[in-house]
Amino acid sequence: MKEPHYEAAFAEYIKRLGGFTRCEVREIAEQRLGEKPSEREIAAALAREAQEIERAIPKGAYACALCVEGAQCSSEQLAERLAALDARGVGKACFIVGGSFGLDEGLKARAAWRLSMSRMTFPHHLARVMLAEQVYRAFTINAGSRYHK
Repeated sequence: MKEPHYEAAFAEYIKRLGGFTRCEVREIAEQRLGEKPSEREIAAALAREAQEIERAIPKGAYACALCVEGAQCSSEQLAERLAALDARGVGKACFIVGGSFGLDEGLKARAAWRLSMSRMTFPHHLARVMLAEQVYRAFTINAGSRYHK
């Protein structure tokens, strides 16, 4: 992320999450494409990104791919999902946010969960901030905090 307002908002939620869990951010460089790439060029770039993403996913992590065709859920349902993972002894959850062209189909297929924040399209930088806030909200829900009303 290069925009200071997105960086500041994301950093705030990562800081807040520190009160509940250890959070690590791993960024993968988006493949460079021309001004009007073909579908084939996009697919090839996404496949290259997917290889890098898969190497960055921690061993044994529960992988969640954010994609528009994924399942939508409420904040409470996200909190329940994270609590269930914890109860099962899953120590790491990995949320995968794609770049401007999304995520490779194979990567999405291999993810344990496909999550959609909305049927609307958001810039991936904003989606990352929104995800961080929702994960923070889920932890506060599970902790019985007053943050979630």
